[in-house]
Amino acid sequence: MRKKRKENGAVGAACQLRSGAQHPFSDLRGFVPLGLGEERVYRQVREAIPVLDAAVGKLVRLSGGFSVACKSPEAQRRLEEFLRTVPCGRGQIGIDSFLGGYVDSLLTIGRAVGEIVVAGGRVRGVCWGDAAQIQVQEGDSPMDVVLWGPDDSGRLRPLPYQHLLLFTAREPEPGHPYGVSLFRGMPFLADILMKIYTAMGSNWERAGNVRYSVICKGGEDMDPATAQERGAQMAQEWARAMEDGKNGTVRDFVAVGDVEIKVIGGEAPILDSQVPVRQILEQLVAKTGLPPFLLGINWSTTERMSTQQADILTSELWALRRTVEPAVAKICRTFLALEGLDDRVEILWNDISLQDITQEAQAELYKAQAEKARRN
Repeated sequence: MRKKRKENGAVGAACQLRSGAQHPFSDLRGFVPLGLGEERVYRQVREAIPVLDAAVGKLVRLSGGFSVACKSPEAQRRLEEFLRTVPCGRGQIGIDSFLGGYVDSLLTIGRAVGEIVVAGGRVRGVCWGDAAQIQVQEGDSPMDVVLWGPDDSGRLRPLPYQHLLLFTAREPEPGHPYGVSLFRGMPFLADILMKIYTAMGSNWERAGNVRYSVICKGGEDMDPATAQERGAQMAQEWARAMEDGKNGTVRDFVAVGDVEIKVIGGEAPILDSQVPVRQILEQLVAKTGLPPFLLGINWSTTERMSTQQADILTSELWALRRTVEPAVAKICRTFLALEGLDDRVEILWNDISLQDITQEAQAELYKAQAEKARRN
């Protein structure tokens, strides 16, 4: 009876990860805290610094793209059709759309969650969810995890169809299973960079909209009433001269006496921000693993990707692919099993080509010539 009840519960018609509840936090025993709102900080860092947003987008696009190899031709044909046309929510179609959102969440907050939507005994869609709304607890064994999410009332509960959920953590630590964000270690430097940019904006706003100091000397011998009247007249004439300049007409400012006109703050030089901004950006770009010129930063006129940089970036992308491959394989196996087909499938990732095709062909030629020389 238990086995039959478990088999009947394998159909989850409703989407579990995208409920209407908006209350993600509750004090439940046995949970690890989410790190005091780190997810919001990481999203703000990404939004505030366009270079980091571009880095995540490029990593997502470079890591995507795969094909499948099944044991039977029928399973191959139907799985390829499913991966090409599966709905992913938010108006997205195809497994590549799901993989893009899944990897984006994995890089931004260090973990990603997804769900295989099943209805009528068949896979109807695949969607990714907001990993910040999900909490993780160890299952019956240390190898299993149980995902908890908010219900309609906002209270956390174990999601009912755990076998239909997908969970991936990026470089999880022994202390907790939530994974590590690509942006960890960046908020401190990002705060300094934002202070520099804010100061630059304030300085240029003052420099572009200058304020003047008009001083009329020689008023020591006047009585206070006369000095006040003369100051009011001078202020009125100066305002009229400035207002006519805005309207396109030129009006001279005429005053009697020793008048001194200065720009307020004109003597203070604007600090050179090139060196500190570059030092901070070097640290931030180094954390992404991408060469600077791929992000539109040209610190050298002859900058190009070297063979060593391409190899390192390729290894980073393959590590990211290995992290998300179990989730992709689970989607394929679930679809094949519910369709009554052979669920043995292999994920074949597309080749990552970051080098010049001419150089690659030349390297292959040298290898062939060396092999020919050895045989001779």
